[in-house]
Amino acid sequence: MAGRIKEGGSDDLEENSEINVTPFIDVMLVLLIIFMVAAPLATVDINVDLPSSVAKPAPREDKPVFVTLKKDLALSLGNGTVERDDFAADLDAITQGNKETRILLRADKAVGYGDVMEVMNLLRAAGYPRIALVGLEGTPG
Repeated sequence: MAGRIKEGGSDDLEENSEINVTPFIDVMLVLLIIFMVAAPLATVDINVDLPSSVAKPAPREDKPVFVTLKKDLALSLGNGTVERDDFAADLDAITQGNKETRILLRADKAVGYGDVMEVMNLLRAAGYPRIALVGLEGTPG
């Protein structure tokens, strides 16, 4: 509480009811600086284990189309192994040419991210934009 001395003959101090916002502004500026320093640190690459998920599984289609990338980078379509050169034609045969079919992509845990992206690019080049990644259901925590 601040006080002011009146010009009159009384010794009473008049109360000043204005809020002092200077400490509030100081605290906000300090918090701004802290967040400006901490934000770039929050985007550091970390190791993640992508194959497991605790998300609610999406409803499955009646006849799902699985594309599997094995540990040795062999590509499988359904239950049979397929060559990358024949991949688009074999995929069109299984989906009967329906490019809106959702493709379920499974990859071994040991397969690199770049190899998975290569298969996704093969799928996009074949005209299949609806790709879903398949993983194991994990437990939270």
